[in-house]
Amino acid sequence: MRIAVLGAAAGGGFPQWNSNGRGCNRARAGDPQVRPRTQAGLAVSGDGDAWILINASPDLRQQIGQSAFLHPRDGLRSTPIAAVVLTGGDVDAIAGLLTLRERQAFDLFATKAVHDILAANPVFEVLNRQFVQRRHAELDRPMALPGGLAIELFAVPGKTPLYMETDDAPPIVVDGTTVGAAIVAAGRRAYFIPGCAAMTPALARRLRGADVVLFDGTLYADDEMVAGGLSPKTGRRMGHMSMSGPDGSMAAFEGLDVRRRIFVHINNSNPVLMEDSAEHARVVAAGWEVAHDGMEIIL
Repeated sequence: MRIAVLGAAAGGGFPQWNSNGRGCNRARAGDPQVRPRTQAGLAVSGDGDAWILINASPDLRQQIGQSAFLHPRDGLRSTPIAAVVLTGGDVDAIAGLLTLRERQAFDLFATKAVHDILAANPVFEVLNRQFVQRRHAELDRPMALPGGLAIELFAVPGKTPLYMETDDAPPIVVDGTTVGAAIVAAGRRAYFIPGCAAMTPALARRLRGADVVLFDGTLYADDEMVAGGLSPKTGRRMGHMSMSGPDGSMAAFEGLDVRRRIFVHINNSNPVLMEDSAEHARVVAAGWEVAHDGMEIIL
């Protein structure tokens, strides 16, 4: 199994277009310790020929251009992208679908909740249904995909997409809108969970002993956005576990025997994006890696 990180940043990318933060400015200046990152997404393949995209970020056109294995190979128009699997209905996960509108055949897998979001917005009808098959993914049921892969979606604690929030909407839900993806090939297990509000006992059991987990790394500290004057919301209210703290992801993964732990979906405010920061050193010392665009994992 080959896993390629197309993008490692959270919404807005890194540097974010309107951020005057220290990390973003260092990335713009070309500081080698602060690498730019596009918005989160993966490409996975079991045979190196057929590729599956997991999420379609707003940066997808750029990501495909930077990934030679996703370039056309035959005829005037073609693609090795056989399918797209969505793990949520946020703009960060679906906006890139509009890039794939060129009458190109592929399968689009998502839960009913996410398909309902797409169906409610007529702009996504540019994905011609004669070519793009919208396939419903049942939670906790593995799906066989081209290239010898199996992918299983499962619900994780998350939030209602920001553009759908109402004043009375619960901040954290477990309804199939936010899901993780288990990717299996030849007995190896990898997980992609770009958004997760809490580690539940069921999730811990699922992840125990995994070969690799790419996990929500949005914020280093729960109050990071509040302390920086960037938002009135904590990470938990935004639907994301923080890396640090007693309820953070580093603590939650202790004892799970996950062979390789990688943070992905990293917000521009997160100091771990600066490789010379104390926070980056703490994450590495705890046995974690920080994903970057172009990172590849072979299982």
